[in-house]
Amino acid sequence: MDKPELLKNIPFAQALEVKELVDYQAGQVVSRTLAQNPALSLTLFAFDQGEGISAHTVAADALVLVLDGSVEITIGEQTVTARAGQVVAMPQGVPHALQARERFKMLLFVIKAPQQAPAQL
Repeated sequence: MDKPELLKNIPFAQALEVKELVDYQAGQVVSRTLAQNPALSLTLFAFDQGEGISAHTVAADALVLVLDGSVEITIGEQTVTARAGQVVAMPQGVPHALQARERFKMLLFVIKAPQQAPAQL
């Protein structure tokens, strides 16, 4: 029986420059999903200058690792500017939005609470 791959859209057993795995495109937000399951999502993004993601909430904690450029992230009422090499944590249930003041790339980690198995009767 084959076991499912937990990672996708990335070759195994190679040393890769993570920020080179997604390319900028004029006027767009480009994404590449590396993992997605009920507990974890890993997605690379490349934002052109002026692009963004409007305010939304997620039922999971999230961590943005900025790989290139800089981004303005609004979390609740607080705005944070993050640059390449920095991380920003966003708590579940709090509205957040991202705005590219210049081109930037990020790796987004979305971490959900483990699902509880139903109790056995």
